[in-house]
Amino acid sequence: MVQIVGCRECSKEDGSKFYLLELQGGIEMVVSKTTGQFYATAKKAMITSTFDEVTCKALIGTQMKGSIVKQEVAPYEYVIKETGEEIILTHKWVYTPDEAPNVKKLFKADHSVFSQNGVNKLEEELV
Repeated sequence: MVQIVGCRECSKEDGSKFYLLELQGGIEMVVSKTTGQFYATAKKAMITSTFDEVTCKALIGTQMKGSIVKQEVAPYEYVIKETGEEIILTHKWVYTPDEAPNVKKLFKADHSVFSQNGVNKLEEELV
């Protein structure tokens, strides 16, 4: 399970606004590399939404099925806020629902997915 713990306003290139939901996973115990002591932490991830600010704030505290997992990405620079140190990361944390649909199936380049009457055949297959 993950919980919505916050929201953040962002702007698109055209100046329009949208909101991100901040998700947090459950508590995890990790051993410090420097002290050897355990400390409690939780993985966090951001997801986009179509909600307005009022709705996003009302959703804080909502729990959702799923988890936050590590995803490998191209290297990028990251600044540690507390120390100002700049590091290179090759991963990010992303939300994945427990019952994620088959992504390859969703994005297959098959024009027969849509029937002549406008019913989405892919949706019928996923239900």
